[in-house]
This record gives sequence, structure tokens and C-alpha cells, in this order.
Amino acid sequence: MSRKYFGTDGVRGKVGETPITPEFVLHLGYAAGKVLATSDWNLSEGERPTVLIGKDTRISGYLLESALQAGLIAAGADVYLAGPIPTPAVAYLTRALRLQAGVVISASHNPFEDNGIKFFSASGSKLPDQVESAIEAGLDAPIITMTSAKLGKAKRLDDAAGRYIEFCKSSFPYDLDLRGLKIVVDCAHGAAYHIAGHVFHELGADVIEIGVNPDGKNINDHYGATAPENLQKAVVAHNADIGIALDGDADRVVMVDAKGQLYDGDQLLYIVAKHRQKLGTMKGGVVGTLMTNLAFELAMQNMGIPFARAKVGDRYVMELLQQKGWQLGGENSGHLICLDRHSTGDGIISALQVLHALRSSKKTLAEASAELLMFPQVLINVRIAKGQDCSNHAQVQASVSSATAALAGKGRVLLRPSGTEPLLRVMVEGEDGEKVRYWAEEIAQSVRAVS
Repeated sequence: MSRKYFGTDGVRGKVGETPITPEFVLHLGYAAGKVLATSDWNLSEGERPTVLIGKDTRISGYLLESALQAGLIAAGADVYLAGPIPTPAVAYLTRALRLQAGVVISASHNPFEDNGIKFFSASGSKLPDQVESAIEAGLDAPIITMTSAKLGKAKRLDDAAGRYIEFCKSSFPYDLDLRGLKIVVDCAHGAAYHIAGHVFHELGADVIEIGVNPDGKNINDHYGATAPENLQKAVVAHNADIGIALDGDADRVVMVDAKGQLYDGDQLLYIVAKHRQKLGTMKGGVVGTLMTNLAFELAMQNMGIPFARAKVGDRYVMELLQQKGWQLGGENSGHLICLDRHSTGDGIISALQVLHALRSSKKTLAEASAELLMFPQVLINVRIAKGQDCSNHAQVQASVSSATAALAGKGRVLLRPSGTEPLLRVMVEGEDGEKVRYWAEEIAQSVRAVS
């Protein structure tokens, strides 16, 4: 079944426009509740499925939380409300509390005008495609509210943040600490604003927090993993050792060294993989994506670590990891997955894995990643009409062919529609930075001409 509403990261869009309306979210909650109620959860007679709802700091979260809660309760499901909490915290708590599902109300790194709904299974992983398809099919059915005796209930989960803080700390070795490190933590005015600083502070670091004053409208606005300039300035201004930037729902991370140099997901993943190989704890290989820098792939080859590319999207990295029985993967955007530490990508835990490597080796970010010589890579996002696919247009393909010929086997061209926004992502990488920039602009212009 082709999915109409679910993208690579749940249902997402602009608030007030389908599908992110209270009417639709009410129906989505009801459809999800019915699917959960009829699933094989080994529930005892009369027992209701229980679903955890978490959200980020967008002002629209209040509206959508109420609609989603009402739909689930109408279908006979009980609800735990966790309030503002990172996406990976919902995954953890769903598993830890033995619940049937978790739901996050968030649009991750998108601006505050957007929002979305994504689901986690009882195991703390994103729902399989077939379950999402079943929920979509249920959207065609009318809402028939359960009788009063069978309605669900809602309860506030007051200790959600504290439980998750302890879980994050448990992912860091007990024989190491962060004493002597001054760390700037940027929470993007998002879901980790009241959590991330505590994790690093309680492990011993001197923590300076920025991006921790959400007002419902400033999430990701000039702060966080997608806008690290303020973090870079803060690290230098405070003479800090390192900077850590999370995105709005805290499932991705980028880092900054003492000089203000930025390190993306590929570089951080390299540091973790190299450290694990040295410790002898690397299980199998590493999964990247079509966007992973070619230098990373070559570095894995040189280290004798198997490497595979998945489609872009952390759910596809996860699927390939599970197929291969590996534990480590990620995206250059900062989604890192360490399956021996968590069931999903987690920005805080990923940062702790990098800090583990740095503390153990007594190296800086620059020293630990020095052997990874990144190829120049240019990514241009071209806005297109919703649902439009320009990538196969003759004019665009002609530009791609010209670029590929010019790179002469020493680079790559990738066109990819975004799974969350009406954008076509144009990526070109290669050894020659000027040539890469030129051809990225040429291809982007050809897309604009036909969109």
C-alpha cells in the first residue's frame, strides 16, 4: 500500500494545513489506538494498550497533544503524558515502562510553524512500514467512540526527565568522568532544554548552556545542530574545550572544538568507529547513507571495517543495521545510532560516545579525526512544488551527466527529494572544491528552471 501521509519520519507539515490539523490528528490518534488494540501485545482480558506521548517545545504542541490524546482515549487506549522531552527519551521510556507504543509530537529541525507526529513501537524503534500502513488504512474509517466503560484514561508522567537523564548517564563508562572539561551545550530552545545540561554536569563537566529558553516560537531559530554559529562563537568566547549542539527534538548532534571548528556526523561517527575498533568492541561494520562523505567510506576501507550505504533517513540506517546485525551507523546531519546503547538515534548519548573516545585517548576532536580528510561536499536545497519530482527531467539529467563527466570518477552527484519538506536536495562532492561548487550550482539552477 502506498502511504499518503507517513513520510520517512512520521507525519509532518505546516500547522493548520492537512495533515497537521486538530481534526486529522484526532483521527490519527483514534486510528493508531484501534491498530494497537487489535495487535498481538499479549494483553490480559480487559487490559487496555498504553501509549506514551512526548513533545518538543513548539507552541502547537499543546493543540496537537490534546487532539492526539482524545483520539487514543476514544479508541480505548490509556495515555501517559510526558510533556516536553527528547524524541529518544520517548523511545527509551516506552521500552522501559513496557508500554505498547510511544508518540512524539515534533518536527525535529524544522521551523516552529511546522509540526509532526511519529510513533515508536514497544521495543523503542520506529514503527515498521506495515504498521504505519495499517494506521493509514484506519484513517478511512469513521470515529466510533468506545462506550464510557471502555474509554482510556490519561496520566501525567512526572518523572520522565529524571528517568531519561539517568539512562543517558548510564551509557557512559563508570570508570570515566568529564571533570576538567568546560562544555557549551546548545539545546536549540528545544526538547532537551531542561535535560542535556544536567547529563553533562552530573558527569563532572563545567557546563555553559545556550538555546535553553524556549518560548514556543524560537525552536531551532539560530540555535542548535542546524544553526551552530552561536555555539561556535560561545565556545571561543567562554574559552571552552568543546561544544555540543542538539536539534529541536535532540535526536541529532554536531560538535565544535576549542577553536570553533565544526564537526559533522561523519566526523563524529569516524571517531566512535575508530575508538571501538581499538577497544575491540566493534561488532560488524558501519552503516552510512547516500549522503555520507566519500572520504568516510575510504577511511573505513583503510581500517578494514565493512561499510554499507542506506537510503537517507535514520529509519533506513536502522533497518540496514538490523539486517546486517551491526551496531553503529549514522548520517552526516548528526543522526548517530549506537544500538548497544539505545534502540534509536540519540543526540546526547551519541555525544557521550564521542566524549568517551576523546577521554580515553586523551585527544581533541581535531586530533581524533585528523586522518579523515573530508572531500569538499556542497548541498543545495531547491524548493519545489509539493509532490513534484524534477530529478528525471531531461534538462536536469543533462546537467547531472555533465557534472559526472567533469568529476571524472573522483566524486559523486546525488539528487534526493526531502522526506519532510518540499525540497530537492542537490549534493555534489569531489576532490576539487571549486569544481564541486560550480557543478552543484549548475544542477540546482537546472532544477529551478523546470520546477
